Amino acid sequence: MLPVPFSAQRLETHRVPIERGALGSPRRPPVQVAHRLILSRAVDHTAPAILDLGLLLFLAALAGRGARSLGLPAVIGYLLVGVLVSPFTPGYVANRDQLSVLADIGVVLLLFEVGIEINPLRLAREGRRLLLLAPVQVLLTWIFSAGVCLALGVAPAGAAMIGLSIAMSSSVVVVNITRSRRRTTDRRTDEVLLGWSLIQDLVGVGAALIMVVVLGIGGRSGLTAIAGVVAFGVLSAVAAFVLPWLLRRMQTEHDLFLLVSVASGLLVAGVGSRYFGVPLALAAFVAGLAITESPVAAEARQRLLPFRDLFAVMFFVALGTVIDPTDVARALPWLLAFLAMVLVGKVLVVWLLSRFTHLGARPLQLSVGLGQVGEFSYVLGALALGAGFISKEVSAGLIGAVVVSIAASSILVRVVGAKSAAE
Repeated sequence: MLPVPFSAQRLETHRVPIERGALGSPRRPPVQVAHRLILSRAVDHTAPAILDLGLLLFLAALAGRGARSLGLPAVIGYLLVGVLVSPFTPGYVANRDQLSVLADIGVVLLLFEVGIEINPLRLAREGRRLLLLAPVQVLLTWIFSAGVCLALGVAPAGAAMIGLSIAMSSSVVVVNITRSRRRTTDRRTDEVLLGWSLIQDLVGVGAALIMVVVLGIGGRSGLTAIAGVVAFGVLSAVAAFVLPWLLRRMQTEHDLFLLVSVASGLLVAGVGSRYFGVPLALAAFVAGLAITESPVAAEARQRLLPFRDLFAVMFFVALGTVIDPTDVARALPWLLAFLAMVLVGKVLVVWLLSRFTHLGARPLQLSVGLGQVGEFSYVLGALALGAGFISKEVSAGLIGAVVVSIAASSILVRVVGAKSAAE
């Protein structure tokens, strides 16, 4: 039995006489009854959420360990857990809304930490060729994939959106590849992977905003979209002055320093996405850039790592929950077509560009590491489906390609890396 607060006990003893009910049982004072009712309702609402979180983390740990024991990346285990707890498979069904929030937190912290580590001035100085190659790859992959989709009968607007989806890689997966304790990439390949992926995001988000405005998706005018981006740029500039100043003053207060570090990433990303229409992952990355030049940036990054690892797991679990095996089976021809577009239009293009421009990275490992479609592609596919530009079957094939390409890229990047190191 839960204890009654002291104030309620005092009220019962000194102010409220004990009354008897019809059967002679004592009638509880109103304050005590209300207190117990509030607690019972709170437990009823929070217990399922806590159960979901605990169960998913436990299953993810077991599945991740099982995958590693087979020589596979832990990501494969996380995706499998998502499929098992999805509404499309029998058995336990996780709360997808709650899981989506946890996954978004993981993405924000992951990209926020990458933004802290990346030095944009150094990237511009040392990666000038990369600033040209990544946009060229996005354009070539986009044109190739959109052309194939048109040949397969997809409407022009849908083909354009799918083409851009295929051209983009998953920043979350790339970061996971470069941060894995069992990675086989060298330092230069890590740097190029991250830089290429982030430039893809910048180019892809800009292209997506233009397409959304031109195609009239979401009802946003071109002026509104441009104003949102400009306003977020101003916010980021202000944050670049305020956040380092605040973190320096909190540096000796370890608990407060941690709170401000986490809050900075979540707040800037949330404001950018909610009020200015900037994708959450990109807004989080910009938030990290805002403090990257600060003397306390390295300490902030170290404090974030445990939280990043914990919540990032939920991204892959959440991704697994959107897979309907029945729909994917019906859309198998589309899935294979999209995977072929990834292989020819992206992996081959990246390999050729890196092979003949001498970036210093391992060309094959770089191309395989970027050889997947990710979270941004899923969003574009959902927008195209909602606008009626593609069919449900095409959308299911794209979702299947997202998951299969992520799994294949995570596995093969280690294999080709080990062979490169041996050579």
